[in-house]
Amino acid sequence: MSRPPLPPFTRETAAQKARMAEDAWNSRDPVRVSLAYTEDSRWRNRSEVFHGREAIVAFLTRKWEKEHDYRLIKDLWAFDENRIAVRFQYEWHDASGQWYRSYGNEQWEFDEHGLMRRREASINDIAIAEKDRRFHWPAPGSRPADVPGLGAEPF
Repeated sequence: MSRPPLPPFTRETAAQKARMAEDAWNSRDPVRVSLAYTEDSRWRNRSEVFHGREAIVAFLTRKWEKEHDYRLIKDLWAFDENRIAVRFQYEWHDASGQWYRSYGNEQWEFDEHGLMRRREASINDIAIAEKDRRFHWPAPGSRPADVPGLGAEPF
């Protein structure tokens, strides 16, 4: 299975890969998201370390059961050959209605078929008031074209 764009990445194809990942994650469909990863993909997400598509689907299912009305923006940070680094923000609320903005960075490594074989994510959550939310498009769903990326000011 191939998942273009393929490495080696250019600025354009790395940004395209980041946007494709953003769109998939905003679908909140664990199986759809998992198909971008190798069968034996290795992950570190916060303090969890696991590998394989089945573990990815299980992780994402748990995640989106907790993180309601999830909306994510990813921006390309750096790239080289078969690696991409992104920064991201997402907003969500818990079962009690408390909203959060989560900030993070990911490092990705891809195989020759464009599938991600390694993902390392560092993430911090900050409680926010609902009035302070920035991401308001219908969820689940892709970020609309008229909603800008993170730009120069990440906080």
